[in-house]
Amino acid sequence: MLYDAVVIGAGPAGITAALYLVRSGVSVALVENAAPGGQILSTAEIENYPGFPKSIKGWELADLFDAHLAGYPVDRVRGQVLSVTRADDRTFRLALEDGKTLDAKAVVACTGAHHRKLGAPGEDAFAGKGVSYCAVCDGNFYRGRDVAVVGGGNSALEEALYLSRIVNKVYLIHRREAFRGAMIYQNKVRETPNIELVTGSVVDEIRGGNLGMDSVVVRRLDSGDIRVIPVDGIFLYVGMEPVSGYLPPEVNRDAAGFVLTDAEMCASVPGVFAAGDLRAKRCRQVSSAVGDGATAATAALSYLEQWNA
Repeated sequence: MLYDAVVIGAGPAGITAALYLVRSGVSVALVENAAPGGQILSTAEIENYPGFPKSIKGWELADLFDAHLAGYPVDRVRGQVLSVTRADDRTFRLALEDGKTLDAKAVVACTGAHHRKLGAPGEDAFAGKGVSYCAVCDGNFYRGRDVAVVGGGNSALEEALYLSRIVNKVYLIHRREAFRGAMIYQNKVRETPNIELVTGSVVDEIRGGNLGMDSVVVRRLDSGDIRVIPVDGIFLYVGMEPVSGYLPPEVNRDAAGFVLTDAEMCASVPGVFAAGDLRAKRCRQVSSAVGDGATAATAALSYLEQWNA
């Protein structure tokens, strides 16, 4: 079957894109490798998504997104997309890991990105119980408490500054003596009284108990000296990895592999659209992913009108 559009990824961006497309009367397949919801499934509480002033658990919001789409004729396909190639001059062919293929007039890529893990003992054990990868998402849970931030780029510096306005104290841990982030952020970090710089150091372990993490073990690289810092939370910013390897090489990406789009979510290959965390952009939140998905679907519908003309 030739679909008008195939949406890859059933996170907030993908579900929104599929919803907008199917409501416009086009045939849609939604491919998802895991449970619907994407990264919000691993988020304990979401406090900044409009409409839920008392917050909502990540899995609850994922279920609501999925339920909203359930009443529409979207073909749900379970599996991983290995490649997107041209079936002919006008259509795309998606190869899945089970050997099946899907053909589409338009492709909307919403496969997101993964936070790079630090790899320290305790990171997985305390995920969602002190270990976080998003200060905007989780910072408010640590209001008035002590936290650590790990990283030396713009994200780490920006989030340390953001947290400094909420928490009691921020320990900014970086393996090098110098930061990689923009000088304007470096200067602000150094001028903020409740941010303590812990440079030339790495995290050896994240410790805690049944109630969550309670400290981080830091080791200086030059001397090997060990320091145990009591903190209730740790925010890790050691990079993001986009899930974009299946897209055609002609799709333009930035140096980190994130897909470059215009304001309408159009990628460099006509008929390919990208939405959500897969895109090269600054804000990676549920609300921005939903907006991307709606915009990508609207642009895809315009493309399909021309395709069918």
